[in-house]
Amino acid sequence: MNRFYKSLSAGMLWSVLIFGGAIAFSACSKKSEQVLHLYNWTYYTPDSVIKAFEEKYQVKVVYDDFASNEDMFAKLMAGSKGYDLIVPSADYVSIMIKLNMLEHINVSKIPNIRYIRQSVRDRIGYDPAMAFSVPYYMGAAGIAVNTKEIPDYEQNWHIFEREDLKNRMTMMDDMREVLGAALAVSGYDINTANPVELEHAYRLVQEKWKPNLVKFDADGFAKSFASGDFLAVHGYAESVFAELQEDQLQYVDFFIPKGVHSALYIDSFCIPKGAPNPDLAHAFINFMLEPAVYAQFLDEFGFPASIHTEAEKYQTRQPHYTVNDLKDCVLKQDLGENLETYTGFWQSIRFTP
Repeated sequence: MNRFYKSLSAGMLWSVLIFGGAIAFSACSKKSEQVLHLYNWTYYTPDSVIKAFEEKYQVKVVYDDFASNEDMFAKLMAGSKGYDLIVPSADYVSIMIKLNMLEHINVSKIPNIRYIRQSVRDRIGYDPAMAFSVPYYMGAAGIAVNTKEIPDYEQNWHIFEREDLKNRMTMMDDMREVLGAALAVSGYDINTANPVELEHAYRLVQEKWKPNLVKFDADGFAKSFASGDFLAVHGYAESVFAELQEDQLQYVDFFIPKGVHSALYIDSFCIPKGAPNPDLAHAFINFMLEPAVYAQFLDEFGFPASIHTEAEKYQTRQPHYTVNDLKDCVLKQDLGENLETYTGFWQSIRFTP
């Protein structure tokens, strides 16, 4: 669902004071000065943060959402215009840079970029100077287990091989995540182009994991886990914990398997070509990276301060996992010409009994 917020003032926006420095806007129309069009993942920016930005700069934020990188990319490729900011994942940032779909980032207008961890900068080889993208969040999917019903288990991907849990488990309906998990647990690179390694991962999923799953599920797994229908689910921590009641928390273990190179994602702010308000887009990026503001985002979703050096000091909520839990993970990269091979294996998994 789209979220729209009313601006608190109709006056012309002449200048704004950004945390860490003042930036003067030079937009060409009243409309562009007053509206920021943000195209982001569903419920990925807290309402409180958007409202604070609107109040500080006397603007209105129009928030459109997407459910997948593929949906976002297809919409922009089809010619959709008018967005000032988008938030693709790393592999799609790489694709969009190659296709000349992004405006350059002027880092001098984002002084709070200094808070981006060096360890994150070291991972973004597709845009090392942040010329086209600024990291928004780095995380990974994991596994949630109902410890009341499953008291004995190991914290690894092999849980999906357990026949005693047949029809009580799900994995994500996501090619890169599922094949990435199978590649990782087999000791392979999650971005491999080796057909033998991909065949091995395919067999693991098709023959050992899939027979024990209710389904591949990207939407309802969290609700079904909270209801007790599913006992072990592959997914994102924030989705799982959002559905749980307080008295259920003691019986839930969420973990990112250690010792294997599971899939990592980095979502980043990008300014699409032809954005009507690039200066306002820079201001929003800088605002989000203000430590106290960024901490609100982290607390909203139970995230660790994975990209930010200072926000942890302002957090009031214990995250669902730690930055250290991500250290073994490997960033999902643009597959390029190998995408077709991955898609072929995935289609076979999804549609072959």
